[in-house]
Parts: sequence; structure tokens; C-alpha cells
Amino acid sequence: MDAITGGHGPRQDMDDLAHLLMEQGHCDIKTLDRARRVATESGQRLDSVMIQLGLVSERGLAEAYAALLGTSVVKPDRYPEEPLLPERLTTRFLRTARALPILLDGDTLVVAATDPLDAFTPAAIAAATGKRVVLEVAVPIEIEAAFDRLYRDETAEAETEGGEDDAPLEEDAERLKDLASEAPVIRLVNQLIARAVETHASDIHIEPFEDRLRIRYRYDGVLQEAESPPARLIPAITSRIKIMAKLDIAERRLPQDGRIKLAVRGQEVDFRVSTIPSLWGETVVMRVLDRTAVAFDYAKLGLPAPVIGRLTEALNLPNGIVLVTGPTGSGKTTTLYSGLMSLNSVVRKVVTVEDPIEYQLRGINQIQVKPQIGLTFATLLRSILRQDPDVIMVGEIRDLETAQIAVQAALTGHLVLSTLHTNSASATITRLRDMGLEDYLLTAVLRGVLAQRLVRRLCNACKTEADAAPELIERFDLARRTTKRPLTLWHPQGCPACRQTGYKGRLAIAEFLHPTPDIERLVFAHADHSDIERAAVAGGMATMFDAGLEAALDGVTTIEEVMRSIRAAEA
Repeated sequence: MDAITGGHGPRQDMDDLAHLLMEQGHCDIKTLDRARRVATESGQRLDSVMIQLGLVSERGLAEAYAALLGTSVVKPDRYPEEPLLPERLTTRFLRTARALPILLDGDTLVVAATDPLDAFTPAAIAAATGKRVVLEVAVPIEIEAAFDRLYRDETAEAETEGGEDDAPLEEDAERLKDLASEAPVIRLVNQLIARAVETHASDIHIEPFEDRLRIRYRYDGVLQEAESPPARLIPAITSRIKIMAKLDIAERRLPQDGRIKLAVRGQEVDFRVSTIPSLWGETVVMRVLDRTAVAFDYAKLGLPAPVIGRLTEALNLPNGIVLVTGPTGSGKTTTLYSGLMSLNSVVRKVVTVEDPIEYQLRGINQIQVKPQIGLTFATLLRSILRQDPDVIMVGEIRDLETAQIAVQAALTGHLVLSTLHTNSASATITRLRDMGLEDYLLTAVLRGVLAQRLVRRLCNACKTEADAAPELIERFDLARRTTKRPLTLWHPQGCPACRQTGYKGRLAIAEFLHPTPDIERLVFAHADHSDIERAAVAGGMATMFDAGLEAALDGVTTIEEVMRSIRAAEA
């Protein structure tokens, strides 16, 4: 054991680790008591139990290990470009041990390990290499990504081991079940899911083609491609996900929708799964619904203070309709949920009708639309009114029938929240009118319209400031919008913290239209949306584009990102 160093050694008192986890804020005393009881009953180590039950994140545990042993957590950029000592250490052993050599310095071999308290692994590596082994702590998702990169060929061989390389995969249900239950496939799917949660992706896109399976993750609204598994695993991976989502794996001709609930890296995460048949197999999209990664707070969404003030005033009214509009993926549901959370109290009955239910909200009655059995927005809305709710959220007003029932609900003393797919707040009024809603009903119930887009935030770690180009200043009249001289703008650069994109996170840019007497007169006159928008601006509304330029001048985003977001929605 003299050839191994790693702080206090492998036999560490779990009480010390538990104390560090509490001290670092990764868990509380109740969580620890629960884990200790399970560990005592099962005979497992406390740290293993906490991970299995999702009571602590793997990164949090890694940080506690490092503090306990006086070492550090390995950063992703420290993993080597090529395998170290591959002639002495086999891929199978390293993967099983979840340990990876990251640096060879003379007679010292630095090894990243997910379990630095395990005495066997460093002893075995020291015996196999004849080197002095120094342990550092690895975060599982990062060491798995390094394994996939360094030993990609061996991984593909292991995953197809035991099968006939040239034999076509049988497409019957039993064969698919067998394929999906094989350990390499289970591990691969778990890695895809864990990587999405760990890197804060919003979606996983799994797309089969003739010669490969393309995996893409969506970050801040933009897709990025990841390494592709072997094409021969397409049916197995798809079937594994369908089994997890309780879908019919034998049905490959029709679209299917399902849901998965998992403890991933110590976090309870929901996944919304959608499958659609395509030319080379089924395309699968998994929407990551991580409740811990979403803040139902207007300020954290990035909404400007004047918009928050007007929206709050509208939501505090006893009745009427408040609408949030924008294209798909513009954050409408998150804004509505934030509003619902502010209205949620013991004295109010709050009911939602959604398709689908994105997040489960405590204390709010949420109902899933099921058109195949006749549960549409309109039919559910009629039934809900008989239960005398105070606040109703309708996921989307899609047709005249739903719009008319929502109006009747507002006229009879209910506050109704809903969404529409329009490009601006003013276009919402003309859209409702085009649906067939009468002008007098529209003006009687409408309390406000919030239109929004999501734009990417500049990464604070790498953004750079430069003088604004004269053409930009003139084109967007920037000199009038700020007193700052010289007039500068911030630009993306790219660094490991933002995956080399220059952006990290998103914020909402928005406009809020409050119906004034002037706007009501224009509605009765059947004015178009541009006339209504001019009247709203004259009444004090800041347009969404103006909000975006303000954010760019403040160094939060870029003009290019604002233009991309607004133009993409209008295209």
C-alpha cells in the first residue's frame, strides 16, 4: 500500500463523509437519518445508498470525497487525449473499477476514480503498472464521457459482443425486449440520460439514419451533436427507451407518447418521451423536465421589472383573461406556471387543463387532455366550471369553441390564463377576432397580453466588450437608448464553461399589452395589429424588440441573438 496515496486511505468513517455533505449543503440531517436506516438494513455503504435513493447528487458526493481526502475533483479538460498505459491496464478492468489514469509523471500515476474509498482499485493499478498511484475524484458523467472518447472502438465491440455481426436484428417484440435488457444497452441509455441532466440539456434527440444513429442535445434552444453509438444498436436503444416509458415496443408504425420518472445523478427528473416512425427507424425525443433546474420566478426568467409589474396587476384581478403568446419553445408555459405559483394559496382553487402536463405543481389541480377519449380543452373546460374554481389555466386556446368557453368563464367571475401562438401581443387580438370571437366579448374580458421570446445569455466567464460598429448604432438608433460613451456591445467568445458557444442560459424578452380605451376603440373599428401596436406603444408599452436591444446594451445578450430569436419566430 506504500505505492498508493489518496488522503486518509480507503477505510474512511462514513460519519466524516456525512458531516461534510451536510456542511457543504448537499443534504440535511433528515436525509442522512433515512439513508443510515436503509444502509443498516441493506448492509450497503452509506454513500452508495444516498446515490441510489437520489438523496445527494454525484457531483456533490464527489466534492465531499475530495474534501474528506484532501484531494481535488478532476475537471473535464484534465482527461488525457490518448489512453495511458493501455498495455498494462485493460479497458474492461478500468470500466468496471470506474477509474481512469489521467497523468503519468515519472513514477507517479494520477488516477481519477469515482470511488476513492475503494482500496482494491488503486492497489491493483499499482501492482499492474509498478507506479505510485495518486487518487483524485472523478464525477461519473465526466469519466464516462472520457471512456467513450478514449476507448470508443473497444466500447462498440463490447456492446455488440455475443451477437452475430452480420445477422440482421430481428424485429419481433420478444427479440427487442431481449436486446433492450442487455447490460451494454442499459448502460448506454443511462449514460445518454445522465449526460443530458448533468449538462443541463433541455432535450435529447435520437435520430436513426441508414449508417448511423445521431444523438443530439439541445442547449439553450440550440442543438449540439454528441458521439454516435453503433448503428446496429438502433432497435435496442429505441426499445429500451420505450420500455422505460411504458410504450408498446411492438408498435413501430404509429407515434407514441410516454413519460419516465428517474433518480438521475441524485436528482428526481421527469422525461417526456415522444416517438415518431421515420425512414430508418423510430425518431425519439426525450424532453428533460428537471424541476430543480427550473425557477418559477419572473425575475430569474429575465422579465423586465415594468413587464412584471403589469403582469402581476393583471393576475391580481378577480376575473378576466390573461394571455401569454409566442412560438413553440418561447417559455410561455414557464411564465404561466410562475403566475400560477404566485396565485396558489389555500383560499383559491386553481385548476389547469394541459396537453401535456409539463411540471407537477403542488397544491394545483392539473388535468391532462386526452382527445382520443373525448377529453378536449373545450369539454374539460365546461366540466371544470361546475366545480367553481377561482383560477383556470388552459394550456392553449386552439379553436373558437375553447375561446368562447374561456370568455364565458371570465364573464362569470373566473380568472383565466392561457396561451396562443402569435408573433406579438397586438397580433393576439386580431388572431382571436379571426377565430370568430366577437369584439364586444374580447374587450369585456381581456386584461392583458404578454408576448415573449427566449434569447441566449452571454457567458459571463468569456464574453468580451468592444466598441459598437457605427452601422449598428445608426441602424438601431442605439445612441438614443443609452448615455454610455463610448457606446460598446458585448460579444461571445467560447470557453469550457459554455461548451465553446459563448452563451450560457437564456432570458425572456417580452412586451405587455394592456387594453386601453384607445385600443378598445381600435378593436371595434377592426383595426389591424400594426395600428393596435402603435396605440399600445403610445400608451407606454415597450416592444419586445426594444426590450431585446436594452438587454444587448446591458451586456446580457447580443443584438444578433435578439434578431435571430425574433426573426425565427416571424419566419
